[in-house]
Amino acid sequence: MKLNIVPARTGAQWVRQGIQTFWRHPMALSALFFLCMAAMSLISLFPLVGPALALALLPTASLVMMVGAAETLQGRMPTPALLLVAFRTGRQRMHAMALLGAFYAVGFLLVMGVSALIDGGQFAQVYLGTTPMTPELAQEADFQAAMWFSLLLYLPLSLLFWHAPGLVHWHNIPPAKALFFSFIACWRNLTAFAVFFLSWMGVFIATGLVLALVTALLSALVGDIAAGLMIGAAMMLAAMFFSSVVFTFRDCFSAPDGHDELEEDGGVTYTPHDTGPTP
Repeated sequence: MKLNIVPARTGAQWVRQGIQTFWRHPMALSALFFLCMAAMSLISLFPLVGPALALALLPTASLVMMVGAAETLQGRMPTPALLLVAFRTGRQRMHAMALLGAFYAVGFLLVMGVSALIDGGQFAQVYLGTTPMTPELAQEADFQAAMWFSLLLYLPLSLLFWHAPGLVHWHNIPPAKALFFSFIACWRNLTAFAVFFLSWMGVFIATGLVLALVTALLSALVGDIAAGLMIGAAMMLAAMFFSSVVFTFRDCFSAPDGHDELEEDGGVTYTPHDTGPTP
């Protein structure tokens, strides 16, 4: 496995490729994302351990969307059967994904625990959906400090887990090494990832403005249906984002020997026994 260093402009290409891939099978990828979120929401309802179990499923949900986008690239329809992708690649990989999930849940809960030391747990309760957000709460200094400190701690956690599911699935890397290689890959390609996230931020803001305008116009005609349409559009936008994650993985690591799971016509491709991305 070889780590590739890509130029900053590649970050914008990842966004474009993710959007283009999504529109090949928009309903299938949206449904796949919705099913992932629905499964996590249902599991979070279990008493005591539900929220932690839901957090532990996030790396698997990320992998499901990565594989769904890879299937789309190969001209195949991503189906709900991909929800079980982490359980169909052998016991070793299944255990590795379960361990990744446990690591993520512990890391996330630690971040929330540290934030609780600042504001008494108010931000954590709002973030986890147990307490509603109010204008008064948002203006409290302790709440804002907890929010920004949580974001600061969550960034390295995100870098650790960004590529880890793909490394376990496609390269059969042990969980601890996958976390390390993920962090290094993100750090070495930090400029590309900065462009990637800034580009997506621009897409989110522009789309949000358009959706707000359309919702305001439609609300007078169709009432509450307009709000439902906006929620559906937001879900599709989130599915687009997760469809682009596989491109960040594909371009940061050389292909596993003898595999071409992420092959695409044009652009940067994976080919068997390749030594890196080919322009």
